[in-house]
Amino acid sequence: MTIRHLQGRARTHPKYSEGAVEELRVAKMVKDSAASARTQAINQLKAILVCGDPQLRERLEPLRNPALFAACAELNPQHGVVHQALQLLAVRIRHLSEQITALKKQITLTIRALNSDLLKVFGVGPDSAAVLLIAAGENHNRLTSEASFAALCGASPVEHSSGKSRHRRLNRGGNRQANAALYRIVLTRLRREERTQHYLERRSAEGKTKREIIRCLKRYVAREIYQYIRAVSLPQPALGTG
Repeated sequence: MTIRHLQGRARTHPKYSEGAVEELRVAKMVKDSAASARTQAINQLKAILVCGDPQLRERLEPLRNPALFAACAELNPQHGVVHQALQLLAVRIRHLSEQITALKKQITLTIRALNSDLLKVFGVGPDSAAVLLIAAGENHNRLTSEASFAALCGASPVEHSSGKSRHRRLNRGGNRQANAALYRIVLTRLRREERTQHYLERRSAEGKTKREIIRCLKRYVAREIYQYIRAVSLPQPALGTG
């Protein structure tokens, strides 16, 4: 048996971990962390309120979230452990909300400086744009085609055969956050864009399931996003000679 050794130099370039896109990644990571912590604090506050004093619960439960948090923040901690816990959680929620608002503004400004046209694409908001720019990276020119970007986002078709029939299945590889961003864009277009709604009707009439149609739409969105990303050349950091 002959064993052949693969030799040579890889032609692909590594993803840069510096520059404006890296700053965007860090800001997005901190914002997501703050959002997760805020959700946890809100759930804890409402769980405590359910088991709290009936009079306090009857007074606070009808309030919507903003008014509820404001009322809890004004509670006197000296009136008991429940009042103290609700007051601390309400203050924590307020601080986290302020952080999230500031980080959202920073992320939006960074995206506008990097690729303002990306925010003009139907269904693309700051969060989705940030995720897709982060997935592409600072040196997005390493992606040689829109097919490579689709594969990076887990939106490339995967051939599947049962022996009797051949079809395409879900691609479970790639960047899952980028894949989720494409999914959100597709759902937005299905709800609000007439062109996408007509596409859904046409492919449904051809016998395609909605899941199959969404996979196709994610691939089309990946192609569109790639053109916007490739249209902008970012400053490339100098690589060391090692």
